[in-house]
Amino acid sequence: MGNLRRMFETIGRNSCFKAAFVAAALTTPAAAADLAAFNDPTIEQQYQDYKLNRTRAMRDFQPFRETTAATSAEGKDITLTSLNPRFNKWFLIDMKRTVRVTTSDTFHIELTNPEDTILTLSGGDDPALVFDNNGAITRCQPWAGKITELDRAKSSGLPYAPICDDNAFVRNVVRGNRSSREAVAEFLRDNVVFGESIVTLIKGSFYEDAYMSSGELIDGGDAGEIAAALGKAKLSNHPVFRAYFGFQLEGADGGMQAGSWYAVKDAPGIYASAMQPGMISRDVLNTGRTHGLDGVESRADVYLVAFDMTNFELGYEVGTDHPRLDWSPRPKVSRGGMPGPDGFSSSGDIVRTGMLSPAMTERVAATFAAGFKRSHGAWRASDMAYTNQGHHYGFISNGVIFSRLHPGLSTLYVMDDGTIGMRTWTEADEELLPSIKFARQNGVPLIDRDPTTGEGVPGEQVTSWLGGNWSGSAEADLRTLRGGTCMREVDGRQFLIYAYFSTATPSAMARTFQAYQCDYAMLLDMNSQDHTYMALYTEVNGTPVPEHLVSGMSAIDQQASNGQPIPRFVGFSDNRDFMYLLRK
Repeated sequence: MGNLRRMFETIGRNSCFKAAFVAAALTTPAAAADLAAFNDPTIEQQYQDYKLNRTRAMRDFQPFRETTAATSAEGKDITLTSLNPRFNKWFLIDMKRTVRVTTSDTFHIELTNPEDTILTLSGGDDPALVFDNNGAITRCQPWAGKITELDRAKSSGLPYAPICDDNAFVRNVVRGNRSSREAVAEFLRDNVVFGESIVTLIKGSFYEDAYMSSGELIDGGDAGEIAAALGKAKLSNHPVFRAYFGFQLEGADGGMQAGSWYAVKDAPGIYASAMQPGMISRDVLNTGRTHGLDGVESRADVYLVAFDMTNFELGYEVGTDHPRLDWSPRPKVSRGGMPGPDGFSSSGDIVRTGMLSPAMTERVAATFAAGFKRSHGAWRASDMAYTNQGHHYGFISNGVIFSRLHPGLSTLYVMDDGTIGMRTWTEADEELLPSIKFARQNGVPLIDRDPTTGEGVPGEQVTSWLGGNWSGSAEADLRTLRGGTCMREVDGRQFLIYAYFSTATPSAMARTFQAYQCDYAMLLDMNSQDHTYMALYTEVNGTPVPEHLVSGMSAIDQQASNGQPIPRFVGFSDNRDFMYLLRK
């Protein structure tokens, strides 16, 4: 297994080799995706097994895993598995011990400083975890004694329990927070006949435009300072109107000029804008194909937040429960007796905390809800429903594959060198798999690049309810609260833009992202502020304090006994998955 580690380290040190490796991966057809570059027969066999449709545990699904074993003098068998050595963050410790009877325990370990620490398991009669932190060596035996440090960490009740002088955390199973409305919806879906139909009826009847806002236009207001590099959205006019962001903007005290960008106060590298789709330029509306905008969504506020990715790192963490790993009920495909489309229905030994690692909280700049649950994250009709097992949306965290990435799906991803991309996944992209650190798929594109002009235009399935898997009511009423994201490059600087649509159809979303000159855009989630949650963070006395995109999102957070907010995804575990941005 040392060949794999040495190859990864070579890629990491040699940027020219890495560039050639990635460039080749982008142009190599999937038929050649045998990962021969690894030159390791064990990895090759694991990768070939990964491609098979068969029942297995999620840990055995990981194609790049590396395992070492040792036995202590007191007779404990210890196995250390690096789930993906390239990213050096998540490990499993299996401990087998015999006291009258033989018992086995598994612990999911996360390094607190994976960029600077290498973790190995030493052999011999006195094995230990060896933490090499830039040459500073720490030995730790968390399995020693009758009641071990691992046992104490696992019984602590903490989602992240520190061990080995804070060099690592034990990730523990905890219950993720969820809103009362979401809890009721899940109960109906899981326990009531026709539960999904009931939820859809409630959603269509009561929540379609429940969160719509429409800012009041202001005559003669001050436009405030405009972020010059981002320019203005392509609108027919740029009136000043009242927007209700949950955070302060520089120069917008008298209102915001529609389509213009403003710096967020005390948040370097973050900008905000607002508009209503009815303001979009006729030139934009005549380019590409969408449905026409109705009178409600035309005057519904859209709030956007742009992150200059020069300043940030992007990451992804799964929720304690969602997205699940079992089958979506939507596709009518043969399941072959498998509990899920990838061969498992739960993550098993790989623990889902639904929370940012405490080692990162001092750098957190923002979080937002990531995407659809598994039940909605697959097709019920069109060719997508009958191929690739229904095209269940894939996702990867810290190089660990929870669900395969499928071609044809919109994908937001981060590579091993920090490169961020958003595009429709292809079969050839399978060659990128060894270099993917984070990824989340969600449907098909709202905006895609026109191959002739290179400009962003509405995706081919924007007008198709079933073809786009846009969700909504059974009557295909698509207008509801929605969240989406896009990428845009400005003067060589990459911007990730999050957008909150107080009520909109996919057509209104596509036209909005088009007006903001996005290169590519995709849907995230919809229907409530739980599912479109987004917050920025400022620090008060060493504690991250959330400032929400809109004030209603604050109700989703918790409060400490002193009244201080405890932010979702950062201060407590949540049942939903999320994206996060860290300051570099």
